[in-house]
Amino acid sequence: MRLLLRFFGFMFALGTLVLLVGAAGATYFVWKYSQDLPDYSQLQNYEPPVMTRVHAADGALVAEYAKQRRLYIPIQSVPKLVIEAFLSAEDKNFYEHGGLDPTGIFRAASFFLQNYGKNVRPQGASTITQQVAKNFLLTNEVSIDRKIKEALLALRIERAYSKDRILELYLNEIYLGMGAYGIAAAALVYFDKSVDQLNVQEVAYLAALPKAPSTYNPFRDRDRAVDRRNWVIDRMVENGFVTTADGEAAKKASLTVTPRATGAQAEAAEYYAEEVRRQIYERYGERKLYEGGLSVRTPLRSDLQVAARKALTEGMIKYDEARGWRGPITHIELAGVDWGVKLGEVKEFGDVPWRVAVVLDVNKDNARIGLQPRREKSGQRSNERVVELLPADGVKWTRKALTQVVKPGDVIYVEPFANRPGQYRLRQFPGVEGAIVVMEPTTGRVLALTGGFSYDESQFNRATQAMRQPGSSFKPFVYSAALDNGYTPSTIVIDAPFELEQKGQDTWRPENYSGKFYGPQTLRFGLEQSRNVMTVRLANDVGMPIIADYAKRFGIYDDMAPYLAMALGSGETTLLRMTGAYAMVANGGRKVTPSLIDRIQDRYGHTIYRHDERECRGCDAEKWQNQPEPTLVDRRPVVLDPMTAYQITSMMEGVVQRGTGTALKELGKPIAGKTGTTNDERDAWFIGFTPEIVVGVYLGYDKPRPMGKGSTGGILAAPVVREFLRTAIADRPAIPFRVPAGIKLVRIDRKSGQRTSAGDGNAILEAFKPGTAPPDGYNVVYSDGTVTPEADRAVRSGTGGLY
Repeated sequence: MRLLLRFFGFMFALGTLVLLVGAAGATYFVWKYSQDLPDYSQLQNYEPPVMTRVHAADGALVAEYAKQRRLYIPIQSVPKLVIEAFLSAEDKNFYEHGGLDPTGIFRAASFFLQNYGKNVRPQGASTITQQVAKNFLLTNEVSIDRKIKEALLALRIERAYSKDRILELYLNEIYLGMGAYGIAAAALVYFDKSVDQLNVQEVAYLAALPKAPSTYNPFRDRDRAVDRRNWVIDRMVENGFVTTADGEAAKKASLTVTPRATGAQAEAAEYYAEEVRRQIYERYGERKLYEGGLSVRTPLRSDLQVAARKALTEGMIKYDEARGWRGPITHIELAGVDWGVKLGEVKEFGDVPWRVAVVLDVNKDNARIGLQPRREKSGQRSNERVVELLPADGVKWTRKALTQVVKPGDVIYVEPFANRPGQYRLRQFPGVEGAIVVMEPTTGRVLALTGGFSYDESQFNRATQAMRQPGSSFKPFVYSAALDNGYTPSTIVIDAPFELEQKGQDTWRPENYSGKFYGPQTLRFGLEQSRNVMTVRLANDVGMPIIADYAKRFGIYDDMAPYLAMALGSGETTLLRMTGAYAMVANGGRKVTPSLIDRIQDRYGHTIYRHDERECRGCDAEKWQNQPEPTLVDRRPVVLDPMTAYQITSMMEGVVQRGTGTALKELGKPIAGKTGTTNDERDAWFIGFTPEIVVGVYLGYDKPRPMGKGSTGGILAAPVVREFLRTAIADRPAIPFRVPAGIKLVRIDRKSGQRTSAGDGNAILEAFKPGTAPPDGYNVVYSDGTVTPEADRAVRSGTGGLY
């Protein structure tokens, strides 16, 4: 008995010693691995990279920008069904364990021992907490050391943070494939839905992805993806999160994935979105743009954007087709090859609603064409081969017979006829380019913008980046300077030959577009008919330094050279700048800054930029107590006398009614504007406005060259503005331009500038500042500023020389 007691005593002592040694060893082991553990407290202030989202005026998504497609969603906003799916797939005991799951560890250890030495990847036993530790604080290295550190960190994280906080971090950080990080982004990327719109089969598929996103890709390995999804559904049923009936129905549902495009989302808004992206990048830098989670609200009007693009592209196509057919895109040999494969190699442009096609055979009445196979969601071309018809009237615009235009093997662009299924018309990419800008005159908010025919073909934004000569569209600012300096709309200026001696160069002799001279005419006539020589004489009398100052204050040029030729718009500027300058005139002479961004908020909802800086007095009232209405205090500088602004507006209304812009007259609304045509018809401009909207358009080749005789602003650009306004203001009332206080409207003869009666066929109501209404006689302004009766009579009789 004593021996037995001594034996038990020995064993107890030995056990105690082993326990102490083991405890010491474990303590040392934990201490050793704890020395270089990352600081888990950084999770408290975790700010993941979040995508920047750009929205239109109505809240519609315009574009998303991110290196990692991620939207951060708080746990309170995560639907219960999503949480249940991820717990079923990854860690069903998450809310019960303390960071480690003993059952899972035992299962993984058994698997490891069974496959030791077989080069089989160990089975994971990580809890969601361990995955948070690995994803945020460790690497993906497969090693015992990492697993030990992961376990230690998981225990510490569980003591420091709530279960909900840990799950929130996990659901927002986990990579789910196709560039999506976190469940909110994945719901959009895979299904184009917000998380609260997902059904059982969709949440189950997302929950299946953390294990191996590339393995369960819905396009490359659809069967494995469906099997894994159904496994998750079974676990959800097993855990009581979904009924058996709902689970079976979900398993039978097809895996329908609708990938969401990156970049521009709004129709026809690619150039607009890219300009916004560029401005954010310049303002805040790359990291803030792609990781800052900015919410950008733009003034973009989707309906106006579509109308603007349509009007511009149709204008380019009309000009281009009038110049004839230039030939096919390329040519492919049809003998012994699959034409669909060959045709699939031809580049297509997704923002152009045309199809690429190959001519299979042709006769005098029809050509059979094979359409380029559509791209599937996986990015691969479809195996389907679609054959349609190109009838003879589909090439009517070429003014040639069908057999003269195309032959078998020709690769062409075609567009379907609206009401003739299976029949197409021939198209070609226009060689000419251009841009359109639509702006709100009171604020400078850019409501629509298109910088070319196809963004996919060329990302160069001709509205903001192309430096072009505005030509005669600059003249209103020359006339504005004159009106501010003693002239009136009825002042007479001589339209006769003008010469300027230039040291070391040929004598400069400006000419009118027609090549003719028209004698003494009013300022109104000079602007309405866009007379070059009258404008040069006027600029010479006013002084080019004054005109250069006006060009700068209107934002057209930063530092315009004070040469007389600049009065005819020979300097270079952008369409956006010119449209902004016209907006200032439409705004009564008050400064306007063009803007494509209304407001920017950071990831916390704080406004960090606002375009409209006007003070709103009374807007912060908590409730209505019969107080005065809120008022806007506008401290923007006045760049043009409001009376002058109305005078030049009235004169530009005459451009539309009687002058070079009569293409818009048929709209029957108050519209002011000015055409612009540069030397040799290299650029064609028209900028017009109503009291509510300003529209600027230019057309020209990217490498400026003559567009052909008659390619003026009135012929090419004005119809584009007309077609846009036909849509934009069709249901708007005819609002007249506001007459500022102090302006006196006097009935005059628009040709002579003298007072007249209502019965005069040339009578108009002209706007005059106080004390400037015309007398019974009039004076003629000559190049040297002198006026003589003899010269006056000579010029009026047509016998006068140069004055």
